[in-house]
Amino acid sequence: MSEMVVIIPAYNEERSVAQVIIGVQKAVPTADIVVINDGSQDRTAEEASRAGARILDHPYNMGYGAALQTGYKFALENGYRYLAQIDADGQHDPEYINELLAPILEGSADIVIGSRFLMDNGYRAPFAKRVGMLVFGALTSRIVGYHVTDPTSGFQALNRRAFCYCARDCYPTDFADADVLIMLHRAGLRIREVAVRMYPSLNRKSRYLNMYSIFTPAYYLFKMCLLMFVTLLRREQSVQEVVPEW
Repeated sequence: MSEMVVIIPAYNEERSVAQVIIGVQKAVPTADIVVINDGSQDRTAEEASRAGARILDHPYNMGYGAALQTGYKFALENGYRYLAQIDADGQHDPEYINELLAPILEGSADIVIGSRFLMDNGYRAPFAKRVGMLVFGALTSRIVGYHVTDPTSGFQALNRRAFCYCARDCYPTDFADADVLIMLHRAGLRIREVAVRMYPSLNRKSRYLNMYSIFTPAYYLFKMCLLMFVTLLRREQSVQEVVPEW
């Protein structure tokens, strides 16, 4: 079995999921690939299976965070040492998975976030997401004590102690953004950003993309502020308490 798994949360991504899987296979040919099919109502699972991925099915749509946590728990139970997560909508460029892994493999980080803003690649996010990035990037940077440019990026790599920590029940089921970075920082995990290329989503109807829809900016901003406040109030277990062997 490989030491590394790539998890792909997916909801109604039949148009793009196979392309993403093929890109991952080229970038990290020795990694296992797992698609978490989050209650899709189209042929997402069939397309992913045909492309060579293992499928974990949710019986109904449980949310982006829940799909990620299913992947974390799978990685934990199956003994993987490293994990990368990439969205199924074609927004993330799989070629950068090795860039995300490099700081983890050299031992300088536990979580590495792919930032679309550390290089000039012409990417332009939807309006509400841009607002969220600016507001929560500033808040997160102030709380953790270093500059965070892309707190909403789902393109990440984690080592075992990081995804063990994220496999706990306190991980959010819907939005997994700035509040998670604050939680991980307070637990003593080392976070870095690296520059990656991103593209517009191939699926404009994606439920995960529409979490940041222009129709719900007020709700998103309110919800994230509330989650960040709760995260700061909560006593956070250190990573040594949760994963003592590290």
